[in-house]
Amino acid sequence: MAAQALRSEACVHVRRRIFRQLAESVIYEGIVTPLMEAEGEKILYSLQGQDAAGRKVIYRCLGQRRFTFGRIRMLTESPLIRLGGGVEAEASSLRLFVEEVLDVPGVDRSKLISFAEELEQTLLKDAIAQFHRISEGRELRRLSGDDLESAVMDGHRYHPSYKSRIGFDYADHLAYGPEFARDVTPIWLAVRKEESRAAVLPGMSLDGLLREELGDAAVDSFQALLRSENCDPADYFFAPVHPWQWRRAIVPACAEELRTKRMVLLGCSPDAYRAQQSIRTLANRTEPHKAYIKLSMNLLNTSSSRQLLPHYTVTAPVLSFWLQSLVDGDRYLKEEAKLILLREVAAVSYDPQDHKGDGRRSGREHDQAPHPLYAAVGCIWRESLHRYLQLGEECVPFYALCASERDGTPLIEPWLQAYGIEAWLNRLLERCVLPVLHLAAVHGVATESHAQNMVMVHREGWPERLALKDFHEDVLYCRSFLKQPEFCPDLTVVHERYAVQEERANFETEDVTPLRYLTLGALFFVNLGELAMMLADWYGFEERRFWRMTSACIHRHQAKDPHWKERFEALDLFAPTTRVEQLTYKRLTVQSKGLSHRVPNPLSAFQSPD
Repeated sequence: MAAQALRSEACVHVRRRIFRQLAESVIYEGIVTPLMEAEGEKILYSLQGQDAAGRKVIYRCLGQRRFTFGRIRMLTESPLIRLGGGVEAEASSLRLFVEEVLDVPGVDRSKLISFAEELEQTLLKDAIAQFHRISEGRELRRLSGDDLESAVMDGHRYHPSYKSRIGFDYADHLAYGPEFARDVTPIWLAVRKEESRAAVLPGMSLDGLLREELGDAAVDSFQALLRSENCDPADYFFAPVHPWQWRRAIVPACAEELRTKRMVLLGCSPDAYRAQQSIRTLANRTEPHKAYIKLSMNLLNTSSSRQLLPHYTVTAPVLSFWLQSLVDGDRYLKEEAKLILLREVAAVSYDPQDHKGDGRRSGREHDQAPHPLYAAVGCIWRESLHRYLQLGEECVPFYALCASERDGTPLIEPWLQAYGIEAWLNRLLERCVLPVLHLAAVHGVATESHAQNMVMVHREGWPERLALKDFHEDVLYCRSFLKQPEFCPDLTVVHERYAVQEERANFETEDVTPLRYLTLGALFFVNLGELAMMLADWYGFEERRFWRMTSACIHRHQAKDPHWKERFEALDLFAPTTRVEQLTYKRLTVQSKGLSHRVPNPLSAFQSPD
């Protein structure tokens, strides 16, 4: 399939898309400064560089500066053109573009090679995926929410290496990529408790959860196997691992663990699972009401590691319990919005000792190399959305709202035709956006609500309510801004790493500004911003109108209660500018943590109620 895919029209479309997103991001993030020439309402961008012989080359593309966060958008119908050596032709080599254009001040030259590899791997893997989609001929709007997890394969619409999956070879991509909807059977390990971390929601037990998920027969069989190895089951936690992770990361490093029985191979569980968009989260296909399992993977995708670090992993149930208590105590969130939190109910992580006699655990000391199995074995059990859906309700991942059918028409077109764009959008804002803003402003807790972490629950396309997920790494709060700080969990009790302020800073901030940045960046910039631009491009629904409606919705909500209004004003969602991550620049510099740049906030034009 690979050879056919790389020679297909699908590969051309994918290559052009990567070039568009690459050019957009390097200009938008200020990595390169283009020459700009107005052509009516459009702009001709020229990016200068030099070839291996030191001769001048120019890459040109036609685009626009959008109202939505001042985004740069290259035109789909205008491919990137390379001019060099007296030849003018469509750009075809991603690596050549990186070498010729991005070797500029501020960029680490050693990073150019790895970034070029990410782009080329994205081209390979997405070309295969899109070729497969065309061959299958499935119509998205006929699929269930579960099936959309695999069928929608657009990936991140801003990040240029949106499907790099560094670590996956061709066979892995076909076997475990969500686009191919193959069943995945986790492998189960027993890990000694003294070498591991575990957490569970209050009122639950790991044993009870495993018996519910695996069934009594499988649990009893695993325990019998341990006894046959002269091991006491009470000394072990059971943890599933991804079969790719077992083969590529664990087997090469676990000989000593297997020899000493710190780790025991148990076998496979009876249920079949299927990968969701994040790859490392698997949904139970045999019994959909059972939990999703999020598994640690030594995989790099969209420039992020897919490992589950032990201290983050065991934080999951603690944060879930706290967030649910906030929702349960808030009449608006509980009764009116009917917000669903897909709680992370349990977690297990192998956190090995270094076995050098000093008792230190690997990965915690800056002067100590991590154990090869540190963060390699970890699982978070997350509630299935099927447990919450009522009769007649369906679900659609938020990223699918911008998805298109094979003919290019938006997936949501029938809904827009049935209800009207303005009515449907207003309902979406009220039912799915306001709960996220309410949680941030009224309670002081921001969630990283990008499109992969949000699910729209609907009835025949009419938005009903929101489901939020993925809290173990993606929650930020300001203690002084919390509505009820006395209920905030003490993370230093959860894991000793949180005794260090730098580690707590991933969840806790000293002032409210980072909450605003996270909310505007995740919910609006990489989520609703794409919807705003899609509605403008397809239906002529102006972006200013979109953001005016969004602002009006916020104003109406905060006006319902003087306390809410005060809290929303403190969060300052209508600030003139905000900061968003420099996702491409992070791949091009050694200092990748915390890189962001200031951009215009589209809400600021409507800070006064109409």
